[in-house]
Amino acid sequence: MERENFGTGSTWEPIIGYSRAVKVGPFISVSGTTATNAAGEIVGPDDPYAQTKQALQNIEAALGRAGATLANVVRTRIYMTNIDQWEAAGRAHGELFGEIRPATTMVEVSRLINPAMLVEIEADAILPEGNGLNG
Repeated sequence: MERENFGTGSTWEPIIGYSRAVKVGPFISVSGTTATNAAGEIVGPDDPYAQTKQALQNIEAALGRAGATLANVVRTRIYMTNIDQWEAAGRAHGELFGEIRPATTMVEVSRLINPAMLVEIEADAILPEGNGLNG
């Protein structure tokens, strides 16, 4: 199967050696995504709800470049630096995925790459049959 890598133009992608999203056949995996805006600034300092919303919007943009939408997401993984703030992150996740209802995991981690980052999210999506990729 053909593999396509989708980047954002971040200076970190070639240094670390990763892509924002990777598509192989109908499968799309989105790397851990944080709440950064187009200028690379962290959105919503001290606000797990705002950070979750921004991270999910960034995931949505990556999926769009790969030919998918949030409706194609089958799994998310939410990493938080303070699990006591799970309700704020969960509310933001539910606003975008309430009808889609992917499998999800929410766990606490000791820290993320920048101390201002409270949330990082991964996503996996599958394109439907008949999209020209799998018959």
